[in-house]
Amino acid sequence: MTMKLEARRLKLKWKRKKCKVKGLKNIFSILTKNEDILVFRHRTSIVGLCSMLFFLATFSLSAQVTTEIDTTTIRIGEQIDYKINVEADSTSLVVFPEGQTFMPLEAVEALDIDTTKNEAKFLLSRIYKLTQFDSGAYTIPRQKILIGDQSFFTDSLKVAVNTIEVDTTKQKLYDIKPIIEVEKSISTWWLWALLIVLAVAAVAFLLYWFIWRKKPLTEAEEIALLPPYDRAKLALSKLDESQYLIRSEVKEYYSELTFIIRKYLDEKVYDRALESTTSELINHLNLLKDGNQVPLSKETILHLESILQRADLVKFAKSAPDTALAEMDKKTIDKAIDNVKVSLPEPSEEEKLLDQKYKEEQERKKKRKKIWLTVIISLFLIVATYVGFGIKYGFGYVNDTIIGDESKELLEGNWVESAYGFPPIWIETPEVLRREEVEVPEAQKDKIKTSVFRYLGEKQGLDIQVSTTAFNLTDAQGQPKQLTDEEKSEDLVKASETYLNTLESQGAKDITVKREKFTTPNGAEGFRVYGTMNLAIDEASTKPAKYNLFLFRAENVRQQIILNWSAEDNYADAIIDRIVDSIELKPDEIEEEKEN
Repeated sequence: MTMKLEARRLKLKWKRKKCKVKGLKNIFSILTKNEDILVFRHRTSIVGLCSMLFFLATFSLSAQVTTEIDTTTIRIGEQIDYKINVEADSTSLVVFPEGQTFMPLEAVEALDIDTTKNEAKFLLSRIYKLTQFDSGAYTIPRQKILIGDQSFFTDSLKVAVNTIEVDTTKQKLYDIKPIIEVEKSISTWWLWALLIVLAVAAVAFLLYWFIWRKKPLTEAEEIALLPPYDRAKLALSKLDESQYLIRSEVKEYYSELTFIIRKYLDEKVYDRALESTTSELINHLNLLKDGNQVPLSKETILHLESILQRADLVKFAKSAPDTALAEMDKKTIDKAIDNVKVSLPEPSEEEKLLDQKYKEEQERKKKRKKIWLTVIISLFLIVATYVGFGIKYGFGYVNDTIIGDESKELLEGNWVESAYGFPPIWIETPEVLRREEVEVPEAQKDKIKTSVFRYLGEKQGLDIQVSTTAFNLTDAQGQPKQLTDEEKSEDLVKASETYLNTLESQGAKDITVKREKFTTPNGAEGFRVYGTMNLAIDEASTKPAKYNLFLFRAENVRQQIILNWSAEDNYADAIIDRIVDSIELKPDEIEEEKEN
């Protein structure tokens, strides 16, 4: 019997060695053979112990997490270097803590991950700079590190934050300085104003230059302003300067000579002298002489008749008198003009007054004409500019620009980009958000800290709120409570329901609710609730409005952004789109891939 038992034990040793090679499946197949129950139990316990030791050895070799801290005692505002070391395989994906997971201590900065290769493994290290601005004893909560698909937790550490003693007998105390209003940066409105002024100045200059300016008179215009006698005498002197007779251009000479005398007679004696024939003109002059209307001598009329008939022969019969006769005819015309001037009576005072009134009336007509031209051209330019900008940008936009719209001014004004709360929410808004006091129940003051920043534009119906709520939650053992992803999602849903209930309590009706995931431009993931509603103006009327609620959840922090605006505002949607596109929860860009 003893020999038989010894043989079975030797056989068991052989099977133990074999299990290391073939694995657990082969072990269980061997143990199912015909053996007594004692040996089977003995083998089973050995195999289980072997498997557990093998698993622990493999686990300990694949990953190891340790922490280091440079000090456990600091003064208010000083920083702690909290270091997490992870030893893992090169193929393992390692995710370090992100954000404010060290509450109640605040993470000031997270340095880049330092990677060191150690044979077939990698040693990953990351330093977090932590601080606290209130004295007391604090506990750094356990930190979760993901290595592959498994989670590892560091040990919690206690840190003491001491106050700084100040000797008030040596250190002077000063009052808090008042808030200083900071002037806004200079906008580009002056550039538009300058362009408008330049355009108006250019139009005014063109109107002045082409309409109102007293243009220099040409020689012909200056001659036309002279009295008829002076104009006729000047024309005769210019005829002397011409070279018609030298070039034997007798026809042109007599044509100019007869036009001078006819023009003078047309203005001073007979108003149809230019269109009358020679015989008609002479007959009319004789009638005027016989009627004592024009005291011309008969000799003067005969000389005029002779010269005009000779000119007709030159022009129509191609007669060619000699130069001496042509010059004598010019002198005769010169004397005839003098005789007509002497024979005509001087105008009476009444005639002079009528002539002066006539001139003044003509000047007024010219001035009225210039005014009408200026008005018509100005109106045309204004209408053309309005229509042009209306076609390009829309007539509603142009009207709001001319009349002025507060929402449009908000959209096109100088926006402010700033960070609100801690951890910071970076957002761009038309105006700076102002801090608002939030009442927290006395029982929750040690567990919840909330900061709210808000801008309320009542005229535009625009409401912007940014809030950060920090939680100091502990589990049954007094350790900081770590929330699961499901608990975080439930917290965001409860927060959204609380907000919707608040809207209803404020008189909102017909609220539509849509929910979806939201990702900021820099990659932070959150939860969005949005829709429409009707806000009560009074008991009988409402106005349509829209709302957007953005929620983000970290380990111990919930961040919230509320946007409410009027659905009837033409520019509110553009304002909201610009605000949403600017939301960022981290000042730095997200890493393209996790450190490994």
